[in-house]
Amino acid sequence: MTATLGLIGAGRIGSTLAKLALAAGIEVVVSNSRGPETLQDLVAELGSGARAADARDAARAGDVVVATIPFGRHRDLPVAELDGKVVIDTMNYYPERDGRFAELDAQKVTSTQLTQRHLPGSRVVKAFNNIDFLRLEVLARPSGAEGRTALPIAGDDRGGKDDAGRLLDVLGYDALDTGTLADSWRSEPGTDIYVKPYLPERPAELTDPSAVMDWFLQGAGVAVSIDRAERLIRDTARQSPVEARESLG
Repeated sequence: MTATLGLIGAGRIGSTLAKLALAAGIEVVVSNSRGPETLQDLVAELGSGARAADARDAARAGDVVVATIPFGRHRDLPVAELDGKVVIDTMNYYPERDGRFAELDAQKVTSTQLTQRHLPGSRVVKAFNNIDFLRLEVLARPSGAEGRTALPIAGDDRGGKDDAGRLLDVLGYDALDTGTLADSWRSEPGTDIYVKPYLPERPAELTDPSAVMDWFLQGAGVAVSIDRAERLIRDTARQSPVEARESLG
């Protein structure tokens, strides 16, 4: 049972996960790179059960810890404080933002394998990386509810994946086990299950970028069943990070 969720990163995904956790009765400790004093407005918005800390304190406090910072900063994650913890990695590799990682560009490893390499004593699980923050909030449903959405998870540690799956269930999602960290590319940018399946079909007449953004921010979502998620994962093809970014537009 996750009594406290630690969040290293308080951006849109981190803030949304904090809301879902609090709604499920889980306390949250949020952190960012600028210090807890910069998170007071967010903590006030989140309400009772939330507090701000630095990354090390959030890592120590969390029964499960979510790493939701830009991948280029994954080496900033506190190693000692995360030792033995289940660490959920929401991070995706965007070369233009994160700088170039030769092993990733050559598809020799996945970004989550590099995160696990940095955190050798942690049980790293890839999750929450393939859905945008608005759909993450609006598609959450109680366990057993009709129209529940599935999200992929991947990891090398069976117990870690079990813990992550239980957290997903409490937060409102079915978990689809897609394999090991070496398989985690199957939910990364450019794959069939990345973001688009959770969005409604965009009207063909919407081509202006500002109109597209307005449509996106309306927040409508499409439930993705576990059967559909399995098909998308099975049929997806791996692209290089550069190709993946180009395919996203």
